[in-house]
This record gives sequence, structure tokens and C-alpha cells, in this order.
Amino acid sequence: MIYATLKTLHVLAIVVWIGGMVFAHFFLRPAVATLEAPVRLRLMHDVLGRFFKAVLVAALLTLLSGVWMLGRVAKQVVQSGGSFEMPLAWTVMAVLGIAMVAIFMHIRFALFKRLDRAVAASEWAAGGAALAQIRTWVSINLGLGVLVLIVTLMRWTG
Repeated sequence: MIYATLKTLHVLAIVVWIGGMVFAHFFLRPAVATLEAPVRLRLMHDVLGRFFKAVLVAALLTLLSGVWMLGRVAKQVVQSGGSFEMPLAWTVMAVLGIAMVAIFMHIRFALFKRLDRAVAASEWAAGGAALAQIRTWVSINLGLGVLVLIVTLMRWTG
């Protein structure tokens, strides 16, 4: 029961994170592109601020639940007399997941702070540059997230 609950939370956190990146990148960003810089940057700042709070929770929940599930499986294998060797797909998921969390932390605690300062100071060129960097790193994280999903789905159906 605990494993199923944690796996569900794990997947839901990933849905929020990846789904939010898809929404922001492919739907929100193009829709606000025609707005004047002050309006666009304030709107994106507000939306991303809310989204990044949710992603912080989702990223930590994903990490913690993933580590717990791995540990539980490893413990069960060892307790039954076996030798635990993490499957390649799990290794790929773990490595890419850790990379995604690291990238998110850079986005949230470095790049978003630049956007925050620029919007507060009405420095629209600096805000636009910060937003462009955020977009680049979100694109990278989105690509990694999709790759994790592909690895996971191929392992489950293969």
C-alpha cells in the first residue's frame, strides 16, 4: 500500500512538472509574445513564480519518493538473499531526474532571481534576457523529462 501510494505521488509530481513545462513553453509563452515588455514580463514573472513553487514541491517529492522506492526494492531483494543490481532504465531515470532537479534549482534560485530583480526595477531588457535564459533551461529540462518518460514506458512495455 505504501509503495503504491508513493509511486502514485511520484507519477503525479512528474505530471505536474512536465505538464507545466509543456504548458508554459508551447502555450503560454507564444500567447504572451505580442504583449508589451512590461506587461509580458510581469505576467511571466507572476506565472513562473507560482509554477516554480509547485515544481519545488514536485521535484522534492519526486526525489524522495524515487529514493524510497529504490531503497525498498533493494532491501526486499537483499532480505530474500539476492543481490540487488539496479536496472539500466532505473539508473537512467535516477541520473536524469537528479540532473533535472539540479537544472530546476539553477532556474529557480539563480535565473528567476534575475527576472525578479529586473521586474522589480523595471529593467525590461534585463528581464527579457533572464526570461530567455529560463526558457532555454526549461527546454532542456523538458527534453530530459520526455526522455525519462520514454525510457520508463519502453521498459514497462518492453
